[in-house]
Amino acid sequence: MTRSSVTGLERRLARRVLETRGDPRLRIVLWNGEELRISDAPPVGRVVFRDRGLFLDLALHPDLGLPNAYADGRLEIEGDLPTVLKLVIGREARTPETLAKRLRDRWELFRRRSKSLSRSKDNIHRHYDLGNDFYALWLDERMAYTCAYFPTPTSSLEEGQVAKMEHVSRKVWLRPGERVIEAGCGWGSLALHMARHHGVYVTAYNISEEQVAYARQRAKAEGLEERVEFRQDDYRNVTGKFDAFVSVGMLEHVGDENYGALGRVIDRCLLPHGRGLIHSIGRVQRRPMDAWIQRNIFPGSYSPTLDEMVGILSPHDLAVIDVENLRLHYEKTLEHWLERFEKGAGAVERRFGTKFVRTWRLYLAGSIASFHVGNLQLWQVVFHRGRERDLPWNRAHLYRDGS
Repeated sequence: MTRSSVTGLERRLARRVLETRGDPRLRIVLWNGEELRISDAPPVGRVVFRDRGLFLDLALHPDLGLPNAYADGRLEIEGDLPTVLKLVIGREARTPETLAKRLRDRWELFRRRSKSLSRSKDNIHRHYDLGNDFYALWLDERMAYTCAYFPTPTSSLEEGQVAKMEHVSRKVWLRPGERVIEAGCGWGSLALHMARHHGVYVTAYNISEEQVAYARQRAKAEGLEERVEFRQDDYRNVTGKFDAFVSVGMLEHVGDENYGALGRVIDRCLLPHGRGLIHSIGRVQRRPMDAWIQRNIFPGSYSPTLDEMVGILSPHDLAVIDVENLRLHYEKTLEHWLERFEKGAGAVERRFGTKFVRTWRLYLAGSIASFHVGNLQLWQVVFHRGRERDLPWNRAHLYRDGS
């Protein structure tokens, strides 16, 4: 195309995009190579429009147009992707919500709600059953797919994931011989850690067929079959009595319409001295998960506010005794994941195609940006029976030396 093929209206629309969704350090490059700016500040990144149809997509689908275009290759981002997205998302986070957006958010919160077990299984299958070999390319050696806890900013991903598992175990002050229920166990790393290092017996629930099969193989290989049982079943079907309840990274998939059911499960399975921990991505204010993430990465997901998490517990006289926000740790976790994902991108592309790679690259980079600017939080909530007195006197047990 020649430069004359860009109309004055299209230039004004591009500038409007920069003004409303961008940052002075960003540039827009149109399909004819023309670069637009709203400032002479040194550029951090460039958003390249490959075709003029993007303007219509952005207007008709404000939440989906840009990420869909990136996934399809119709839009390119030049520069460090997480850095550019931090500028874009940070600007959006500071922009007052319009009435139209509030109404759209309310509709999305209602539309995704479902108490159906079959819907839950389908949602989990679409994300977690992509193949263990896919996740092994970019997760740590224990296949932990939740926020790590980095003892120092320079700790490795492996060190951070082990520290997270130990941090969780100490928060519920596990004692040898106790019975633990884990709801949503992923590939089994936490359950195996608790059994191996704290001498407890763990019953772990998960509805992902591939994850449960992998976890069972690991338990057998590590000689822990007698201490850890992995059940391919839904958390709502938990039976038995336990000393501790642990859920790390499952609540995002439960949906707030099922919080009452989860609270009842926790109440009926915990012994009178029982205690527990819920670890979840969350938000400061109630709003739906990003529409593009819902459709392409985590169908049916919802990230709760802190008061919604507390609301799961309080009807059953379960008292919150500790809250920690690991937001910055999740940003760093995602940085490690994206770096490893890029190293394995060729293998991923050969199996799933270019669009899949671009979709997951945008998901990981966008998540880094969301935690960086505070759109997303990471809550760890520890609780106990409200009338019990068997509590640690302080937090010293969390930071003592040794395992």
